[in-house]
Amino acid sequence: MNKVINVTTIRDVAKDANVSVATVSRVMNDNGYVNPETREKVKETIARLNYQPNSVARSLYKKESKTIGIMVPDIMNPYFPELVRGVEDYLIEKGFTTILCNTDEDPEKERLYLDVMKQRYVDGAIIVSNTLKRDLIDEYDMPIVALDRSIHENVPTFMVDNTVGAEQATQHLIDIGCKRIAHVRGPEHVENATARYEGYYKIMQQTNGFQEHCVVQGDFDQKQSAKAVKQLLQEQPEIDGIFAGNDIMALGALKGAESLGIKVPQELAIIGFDGIDLSSMTIPELSTMSQPIYEMSTQAADALMSLISGQTADETEHIYQPTLEWRQSTDRIRKEDN
Repeated sequence: MNKVINVTTIRDVAKDANVSVATVSRVMNDNGYVNPETREKVKETIARLNYQPNSVARSLYKKESKTIGIMVPDIMNPYFPELVRGVEDYLIEKGFTTILCNTDEDPEKERLYLDVMKQRYVDGAIIVSNTLKRDLIDEYDMPIVALDRSIHENVPTFMVDNTVGAEQATQHLIDIGCKRIAHVRGPEHVENATARYEGYYKIMQQTNGFQEHCVVQGDFDQKQSAKAVKQLLQEQPEIDGIFAGNDIMALGALKGAESLGIKVPQELAIIGFDGIDLSSMTIPELSTMSQPIYEMSTQAADALMSLISGQTADETEHIYQPTLEWRQSTDRIRKEDN
């Protein structure tokens, strides 16, 4: 026998409290005058009957949903769940829930998700995108904050200084004695990947050690990086240092070196970029340029809340500095100690 579930409605609350449905609605939405005694009576009735308002109906009425959309390009990359965690932790304390959208860097999926957000009266969005254009954002007329990479100069952006971080990573390899340093770069259409390549390129030019054929494409993918690094090391066994454009590709580089029996860090030093939790769980532990992921994401969420409340952004560009996490994969004696 099917069990009958009784769901309390707004009419049940009004009848029990001996008031009109309109009065209950005003109390729930804190909109309009209600006698203080009546207000308390309605609140008590709502609690006693465990009335749960229809969130869809309320969002249709108020044109808001207490919901934020989050768009990321690849949920399989551990960096993005860590980024999302900070946003979600902050928003839940503010009474907001989140909708997570995985775009696969596909402009059509981005437009689809923006359509869904608009239909559901999402109050705003935090977006990580390489392809989203300002004119498309303008079509949707909602508060938007860019995270991890920029979208437009007028959109508040929270990201790390990728070029400086890459310079520091490359210099770190030089400082520990590496002579032939390769770079595993991310996709050419991704702003962060290009900036990190440029940081590597700048330092290598300064030391007269740059070789174009020491740069391989890892595509921000562990398997692709492992394959590319294995081939590179087979062709150029003199390479003794690798700067990978993110931690996932650095893990791939570790795998590629292991497949050839190359010891890390004794024969090959490897450093990544991002500082995801996984980087400290490998053997050897991975050196990396660590981003302030949690701080960056919570501050982006705070900025979005300000936009939703009608405030204007005092500044649109928020740039953070990465820090070197020197771990086992580059654990050599510094040059100056030799």
